Amino acid sequence: MEFRIFYALLPLLIITGGTAFAQESLLSVETDDNNYDEGDTIVIFGNVNTVIGDTPVLIQIVNEGAIVEIAQITVGQDGTFTKIIIAEGGVWKKGGDYTIRAFYQEHIAESEFTFTPKSQMTETTTNFEVDAGSKGTFDVEYTIKGGTVKNIVVDSEIFALIVQIDAIDEGTITLDLPREFIGAEKQDGKDDTFIILIDGIEVAYQESVVGSDSRVITINFEQGDSDIEIIGTYVVPEFSTIAVMILIIGIMATIVMTRNKIQIKI
Repeated sequence: MEFRIFYALLPLLIITGGTAFAQESLLSVETDDNNYDEGDTIVIFGNVNTVIGDTPVLIQIVNEGAIVEIAQITVGQDGTFTKIIIAEGGVWKKGGDYTIRAFYQEHIAESEFTFTPKSQMTETTTNFEVDAGSKGTFDVEYTIKGGTVKNIVVDSEIFALIVQIDAIDEGTITLDLPREFIGAEKQDGKDDTFIILIDGIEVAYQESVVGSDSRVITINFEQGDSDIEIIGTYVVPEFSTIAVMILIIGIMATIVMTRNKIQIKI
């Protein structure tokens, strides 16, 4: 009895399976390349085996669940369709694998490609001129990948340089910090570690070069980060806050000692 049921259902399974495969082959979608850089032209093309009136093909380009592009494409009388998209602007910011999904009534087809934004293609290395107040200016050489540097300012109250960035993707920034203007030192004059805060949260950093004139550090950041605080024990040491406090304490101590001497003589 069980064998009879199996053989009775077998033709249905074959028909169902054949229909599924036929449906998959009714629609196809491809691109003219497998890898694109920001600014490239993406040519999307495909074919519909059975044209259904004026029904268009709906195209979605998806990255990690987010829709990057969406379009309707007119199908030609021969069943072909083509769409040209420029990979830039909008949400074309994140590198990785992208999926093209084509919809034609109940039929779905997919294709994949890899996208690389400009932030991942090149690194920017240049100098930034930092305002040092009455000391003029000084240069900080940096290399950034994944964003751009908007500004670098001195915060003398916390002995820090604040690097303001536009992080369009996760990346890194390497800074060559001149000892003359910023440093982190122990009481014995030996190097101490910097405190690095990104938008108020402490993060780790790597130090690659320790020279007599500068220290080179590298900091990783995430997409959307903005302020990187590099806190040391001094910044632009021209009567810094600590020096002023020490001077005031010294003056006050001298005054007190002088008064005591005068009282003793009287």
